[in-house]
Amino acid sequence: MTGPTHDEAHGGALGERLNWLRAAVLGANDGIVSTAGLVVGVAGATDDRSALLTAGLAGLLAGSMSMAAGEYVSVSTQRDSEKAALAVERRELRERPEAELEELTELLERRGLSREVAREAAVQLTERDALKAHARVELGIDPDRLTNPWHAAWASFVAFTAGALLPLLAMVLPPADRRLAVTVVSVLAALALTGWSSARLGAAAPARAVLRNVAGGALAMGVTYAAGSLLDVAGV
Repeated sequence: MTGPTHDEAHGGALGERLNWLRAAVLGANDGIVSTAGLVVGVAGATDDRSALLTAGLAGLLAGSMSMAAGEYVSVSTQRDSEKAALAVERRELRERPEAELEELTELLERRGLSREVAREAAVQLTERDALKAHARVELGIDPDRLTNPWHAAWASFVAFTAGALLPLLAMVLPPADRRLAVTVVSVLAALALTGWSSARLGAAAPARAVLRNVAGGALAMGVTYAAGSLLDVAGV
């Protein structure tokens, strides 16, 4: 038997899952770096557990809500654009079906089909579901799978929170004389993992991504710790 393999048939769904995984990894990475910078900065000024916990929780909540709100607005805008494009296409199919059929034929020709095969395919696709055919071929949109802003918002919220919990717990749970070391080691290890994961999901070389991620996190913690220490020395 000939035909698409299982992976080919579901290539779009696989690509969508990879995009969600990549977004989750990057959201967790943001949570790790921002919260680590915050709690390490506070640790430079004080070793009070309550102050560290309060600062970490505040940063976690503010960051996760900000990420969720940003994703909701961004994806809502994208969804509105997709709906508007589909509405235009629906109207054009109703008002000038022959011109739209010719347009679909030309689009299929550009993908490598001969004129005759492209015309026949366009006719069959139009008879089956004209809007879906034009949406997928012309607009790159699946009308049955429009982006969902709530899914994006919750995914960002959960990913950021999961990442932020690591430096927060690493800072407040160990004894005072080990907090900083445990936090730095834990954060750098987690950043190495998220750097490797994001590179693998993007089919890129992991070594450079890991080095860039770890260096960025180390720099962020170093700068905030120095700032906290200076504030402590200045008695602010």
